[in-house]
Amino acid sequence: MILFTFPGQGAQRPGMLHSLPDHPAVTRTLEETLDALHDDPLNLDTSKALESTIAVQLCLLVAGVAMGRFFVAHNVGPHMVAGLSIGAYPAAVIAGVLEYPDAVRLVALRGQLMESAYPCGYGMAAIVGLDRYQLEPLIAHVHTPAAPVYLANLNASRQLVIAGADEAMGLVMRLALGQGATKAERLAVGVPSHCELFDAAAVEMRTAFLEVAVRRPNLAYLSSSIARALFEPESIADDLANNMARQVHWFETARLAWERGARLALEMPSGSVLTNLTAPVFTDGQTVCCDNNRIDTLLALLSREQAQQNH
Repeated sequence: MILFTFPGQGAQRPGMLHSLPDHPAVTRTLEETLDALHDDPLNLDTSKALESTIAVQLCLLVAGVAMGRFFVAHNVGPHMVAGLSIGAYPAAVIAGVLEYPDAVRLVALRGQLMESAYPCGYGMAAIVGLDRYQLEPLIAHVHTPAAPVYLANLNASRQLVIAGADEAMGLVMRLALGQGATKAERLAVGVPSHCELFDAAAVEMRTAFLEVAVRRPNLAYLSSSIARALFEPESIADDLANNMARQVHWFETARLAWERGARLALEMPSGSVLTNLTAPVFTDGQTVCCDNNRIDTLLALLSREQAQQNH
């Protein structure tokens, strides 16, 4: 079975929308984005534009939906989808949960709420080489209401992400390296996602979802907040609205996909972060990303997996 994965903030790169394939599914996605935003999405992927959280989140939405639709148009669509953070929105569109123009407006609002809440002085950092039981006491030691820091993403047993104020994160990173972490680095994320700092913004997102039609998915929608498959529209709306304020459990989500029969995981643009995180779970399967791979190779891989599924 085929799993499509959709990356989160930090995976963006300049020019990512300009390198999408020349195909009617991509053109339609760009045109629908223009109609919903009243602005040309191809202005969003410059280095300067990508300094904005709003532009980053919209780029990841556009690229994920355009590429997902491209494969669906070639009859090699997914059996299940999973997105990390903002990636849950294109995942929901490809699963038939949200109409794309609604997703564009919701993501623009999400980016705006997140950027205005924490315009500077906050962000996220990856810590590699410690498990959560080694890292959590360091976070507890540093965290204060004035300089908060939280455990945000459990991407793998020893690949964790923290979120919070710059100063507090810097201190946790230094302590972690002192305790044997092999790497501690800031991510290209200007907001402290996946912690209670976004509880108020999540309430606003829940209100926005009341204005939107949310449908039952036509394939398995896997939540990376709770590592479960969700099928009820209300549950998925809640998952999408709240995911900015909830921890990410990517390792468990990848394992859930494997247990549900996924054997090929294809990461939508941009980057290969989720491919690298999913690979240790898919040891007897395949993980691959759209970036830096030929389209004909990807179509052949998907066709082969589709054929095996049908026999």
